[in-house]
Amino acid sequence: MNAIALPTTIEAYLDALRTALSGADPALVQDALYDAEEFLRSELAEQAGRSEAEVIAQVASSYGAPDEVAAIYRDTEYKVRRAIDPPKAAPRRSWLGRFFGVAVDPRTYGAIFYLLLSLATGIVYFTFVTTGLSLSAGLAVLIIGIPFFLLFLGLTRVLSLVEGRIVETMLGTRMPRRPLYSDRTVGWMDRIKEMLSDVRTWSTILYLFIMLPLGIVYFTLTVTGFSVALAFIAAPLLYAAAGFGGYGYALDMDGVQFGLLGLPPEIGLPLLFVAGVVLLFAMMHFARGIGHVHGAIAKSLLVRSGG
Repeated sequence: MNAIALPTTIEAYLDALRTALSGADPALVQDALYDAEEFLRSELAEQAGRSEAEVIAQVASSYGAPDEVAAIYRDTEYKVRRAIDPPKAAPRRSWLGRFFGVAVDPRTYGAIFYLLLSLATGIVYFTFVTTGLSLSAGLAVLIIGIPFFLLFLGLTRVLSLVEGRIVETMLGTRMPRRPLYSDRTVGWMDRIKEMLSDVRTWSTILYLFIMLPLGIVYFTLTVTGFSVALAFIAAPLLYAAAGFGGYGYALDMDGVQFGLLGLPPEIGLPLLFVAGVVLLFAMMHFARGIGHVHGAIAKSLLVRSGG
């Protein structure tokens, strides 16, 4: 290893690592930068009196140069993703195979569950943000106003990591597993300025705020779509069980009528059943598609671009 080529400051080391990870997932970059900065600064604190260049040169043999660390993270990420990602189904050539094949994709059910859960998490996030901002504004004239606001900002980062774990587990979108590093050797005023000037702080608050309207939309569309599909599928069975007959029948359940547009049962019932099956699988595609879109939204608002 050529020690002369090593960076001489921690910031230069992190810049070199960021460059070496160019093109990698932003969430992976954030994790790698956090680990590297935490390790280097802890070593610098333990070896008080030594310069950053000396500490970097000493630990480079064990931790590695920026390009070596980047290669390790890329390789580890590839192995981890292969281990935890569900196996991919064999590609289907026919459009029927692709349409109905969504039922064997584990991500489909993760997305469905996330869309249903989003209403509950949206309520929690929205309540947290609106309460935190309101109390921060109301307490601004008091001495506890600033500490309370900083506590609120710190908790938003915690919720960001929690939401990231939910998104990655259910939607399969890679999210950070480490927070943004906060240098404890820097004065608290500088740390406050850094937090307030970080775009990610405000984009996280925006994400938590919009999760309620998004959750309402996701939950409503999911419940309505699947309920209608299952009702269509079950209607012929309910009709047969009820023993109704006749031409152009109507099923009356609690005063709500489900007609078949004047079609005889032997034609209308199979059509209703087929429509329900098609709608059911269409909703699975819808849920998976919305999950993919929401994963992109979460990554753009919760992950710092380029780490």
